[in-house]
Amino acid sequence: MKTNIEFKASAGLKKHIKEWQSWLLDERRYSPHTLDAYSRDLAEFFDFLSTHLSKEPDIDDLAQLEVRDFRSFLSFRSGQHIDKASLARELSSLKNFYKWLARHDILKNPAISVISAPRRPKVLPKALEADQTFNVIEVAGEFATNSWQGLRDTAIFTLLYGCGLRISEALSLNVGDVNDNDFLRIKGKGNKERIVPLLPIVAENIKKYVAECPYQFRHGEPLFVGARGDRLVPRIVQRQLQKIRAYLGLSDNLTPHALRHSFATHLLAEGTDLRSIQELLGHASLTTTQRYTDVQTETIRKEYEKAGLLSSSES
Repeated sequence: MKTNIEFKASAGLKKHIKEWQSWLLDERRYSPHTLDAYSRDLAEFFDFLSTHLSKEPDIDDLAQLEVRDFRSFLSFRSGQHIDKASLARELSSLKNFYKWLARHDILKNPAISVISAPRRPKVLPKALEADQTFNVIEVAGEFATNSWQGLRDTAIFTLLYGCGLRISEALSLNVGDVNDNDFLRIKGKGNKERIVPLLPIVAENIKKYVAECPYQFRHGEPLFVGARGDRLVPRIVQRQLQKIRAYLGLSDNLTPHALRHSFATHLLAEGTDLRSIQELLGHASLTTTQRYTDVQTETIRKEYEKAGLLSSSES
């Protein structure tokens, strides 16, 4: 494991930090990107602590920190205009490190458990209406450089909406992952696998793309490729969606993830139960999935407003 992040800490503490990073990567199966985020969060804390204590902290310092010390850190970061979501994530990373230290009998400090994350503003998932979603898929091929790339984009957008995948999950698919079965095995966050139904239209659009793609497909190699035959990166998909939303006059909220949100919201509107949607999306917690009930309520409210049955002041 390699990291260029510097920690203002004693030699002994740096040793434990490396052990914690290895645990996240090897045992918890965190991605390198997530590991990097956790490490940067922890580094911010040690940067603060080295100034707060007027020295590089060691294990004894971490054990003796009080509630007011942790709150001073949050106050300091808030004063740097860090948004609440980032602040909550930094606290979560710090608590993760302290839990690891306690689990390995290195130190225990109950003060950290008293600290609560700042309340984050409630943000509803941005979902498209059903006809808008189909319009996106219908025109997807018109903004590509050539026909095979247009078929590729159409296949990807159909996959995101038809199976509720994250863009990273779709682009990580390899040749052989999509076959003639009615289901698709997806490896999501934390390397957790889930099974999602593979709609005929999704399989059909992928086959059309594969048939016209100029590159030779070998089992186990990337399914979705770019102009040079390398695995397609999310930025290309995002750029294509930017063109589409400008053409269709849609909101800037139209991102690849919005198609996944639309998948969940439309299923809920059709009566699918939350537990099933949770499994399809691969959410670890049902609480995350419950956000879509708010989306559905907001949609119904807007329809009442359109019909003149509810004024905006009543909502």
